Amino acid sequence: MLKCLNPKKLLIGVIFSIVGLGSCSPPASKESVEDQWTQKADSVLALMTLEEKIGQLNLPAAGDFTTGQAASSNIAEKIKAGKVGGLFNIKTVEKIRDVQQVAVEESRLGIPLLFAMDVIHGYETVFPIPLGLSCSWDLDLIEKSARVAAREASADGIHWTFSPMTDISRDPRWGRVSEGSGEDPYLGAQIAKAMVRGYQGEDLSQPNTILACVKHFALYGAPEAGRDYNTVDMSRQRMYNEYFPPYKAAVEAGVETVMTAFNEVEGIPASGNKWLFTEVLRNQWGFDGFVVTDYTAINEMIAHGMGDLQTVSALALNAGIHMDMVGEGFLTTLQKSLEEGIITEKQIDDACRLILKAKIKLGLFDDPYRYCDLERSKKEVFSNENRQIAREIAAQTFVLLKNQDQILPLKKEGTIALIGPMADNKQNMPGTWSVAARFDESISLKEGIEKAIGDKARIVTAKGANFVENPELESRISVFGKPTYRDDRSEEALIQEALEVASGADVIVAAMGESAEMSGESSSRSNIELPETQRNLLKALVKTGKPVVMVLFTGRPLAINWEKENIPSILNVWFAGSEGGDAISDVLFGDVNPSGKLTSTFPQNTGQIPIYYNHKNTGRPLPEGEWFQKFRSNFLDVSNKPLYPFGYGLSYTTFEYGDINLSSNNLERDQKLTASISLANTGDYDGAEVVQLYIRDLVGTMTRPVKELKGFQKVFLKAGETKTIEFEISPEDLKFYNHNLDYVWEPGEFEIMIGGNSSEVSTGKVNWTK
Repeated sequence: MLKCLNPKKLLIGVIFSIVGLGSCSPPASKESVEDQWTQKADSVLALMTLEEKIGQLNLPAAGDFTTGQAASSNIAEKIKAGKVGGLFNIKTVEKIRDVQQVAVEESRLGIPLLFAMDVIHGYETVFPIPLGLSCSWDLDLIEKSARVAAREASADGIHWTFSPMTDISRDPRWGRVSEGSGEDPYLGAQIAKAMVRGYQGEDLSQPNTILACVKHFALYGAPEAGRDYNTVDMSRQRMYNEYFPPYKAAVEAGVETVMTAFNEVEGIPASGNKWLFTEVLRNQWGFDGFVVTDYTAINEMIAHGMGDLQTVSALALNAGIHMDMVGEGFLTTLQKSLEEGIITEKQIDDACRLILKAKIKLGLFDDPYRYCDLERSKKEVFSNENRQIAREIAAQTFVLLKNQDQILPLKKEGTIALIGPMADNKQNMPGTWSVAARFDESISLKEGIEKAIGDKARIVTAKGANFVENPELESRISVFGKPTYRDDRSEEALIQEALEVASGADVIVAAMGESAEMSGESSSRSNIELPETQRNLLKALVKTGKPVVMVLFTGRPLAINWEKENIPSILNVWFAGSEGGDAISDVLFGDVNPSGKLTSTFPQNTGQIPIYYNHKNTGRPLPEGEWFQKFRSNFLDVSNKPLYPFGYGLSYTTFEYGDINLSSNNLERDQKLTASISLANTGDYDGAEVVQLYIRDLVGTMTRPVKELKGFQKVFLKAGETKTIEFEISPEDLKFYNHNLDYVWEPGEFEIMIGGNSSEVSTGKVNWTK
């Protein structure tokens, strides 16, 4: 058995052997596996001093380690003293092995470290931002992206990712909408499960899997005014029905770790909220992994007004928080709180045990260096195979918002003018939170088009505009170091150059929108229109009379009302990742037919926010088809309608839906309903359509949304082909949390809706009795 262990740490190996916990022969049942993990953790725990136990609860940032320097760093001294449980945002096999060696060879017990990184949408091979990935509506592809990310990260020494982010958001002013899966709890829940499966695989003992971390628990996506870290306040009914489902789905999928949110919940900061982490997460949902804070979240409870560092650290531990990221409140105050009787040693033991179990599950006690295989790293990280997968997935995420006169797909002929701040900008292609990316090897749009057209056409380029006119504002959108390549010439000079470049072109491709860091953490915007300097460029390009295709880069829904009215063709590409330029070109020239559908509603203007499809009715709803009525729920200056609704997206082909057909209009108790509809590809291209199922509970003991997504299928049809699409609906699909927070379904009349987006559906009714 000892050959499976690190020979320099025989003490723990002997303890494992004494209690019969050899790790080379795993037991048969899941229960006995869990028991063995616990017993192993307890055997280590029995050897630890109080200081070492508290040390396991400490997760500092790695800083700028370089190979050979780890042993002399400040963090290394803490590692030697057993005061560190893990490190994050350090990469490469050489660096991680160097630091792990300090823990294993120079600390008293040789407990290995966990190494974590923000692998949010890919490691070095970067996939589209999560909001973009969600617009594929393809769970297999989304899971595949996480699987590739896990393989790459684990090959480079990483054990743990702080992903998926499952926060529901209905406010695109909030920059971190880019990191989530949109506004819908049902779709968000399905994606959360797919991401957890992708990261963790079927067996965490396999060295190509990593721990997933669902975040941010809870409600982080609903801050007042869309301002990051701001106050969140909502009813528990809304929490359970609209915001909790994706977190709960991740727990049901077996996610190993959960991260706290920065916001408060019911007046108590999330990181100190016992109701959230003990009652809901553990007691109600059965979560059995460990909870880590977000960056300095314990310390930030001081600014919330919850007390000094000792007070808030004890508050967090009592709430059910197990690992303290960066703040070192646990490390510096828990012993004093224990002496004063504010906390118990059992709470420290319980937290430490969970962290040790995670390390045991990963096999780190068997071989602390099992993730440090240099040959595997060279072979699997940023491989040609992975980059091709990223290219194929990215092409499935783009949403065709408009295509007047079928300008797209473009022909590979003539002269193409590529103009705009994202025309030749590889550094910004991966988007926000792409910390491990090889930015210099990302494919820019210019490079992608050049490869696509070869010698069949000519491309001419100009920047035409900066991202924003104000240089001070531009400095705030590049604080993470991604350059915006600001041009200090006047707006007029940039536009004039663009017009000269475009004068001989047959078509203009305008690469517009946000830079990578205009969305993401701490990137809230009070005005989500296209910046004025870019709109001025578009106006000048439209005046040329040449066909204009806007390729829109964005990490959030934008209020592009003018653009919708005046630009003939708009392709929303989000931030497509390291292979973005090639993937966008695949769609622009018709090698791939776009099939993405929006997962967040686009507003007409910022004042409509929050706007989302599954809203409640009011007692004075605006009649269908009306723009305005006095004493109804509407605006004076804009209609209630979105610019683009949830689920919307065009194709190069056309799809025609038939009438909905229900297997019965009257059902009882546990009977199941089959809802079907015919779908025909009536255009000239093969293509895929996302068929969406919505339900409305017409009468209830509490108000219900006007519609709720309950199913979807992505269907591929050849040109001229027709298929019948079926959905099976059971009473389980009708359930919700009522006023007493009982999870129930109530008998009565329901609308069943099927269509290509949330605004255009065929509808039928069914009466369902108990």
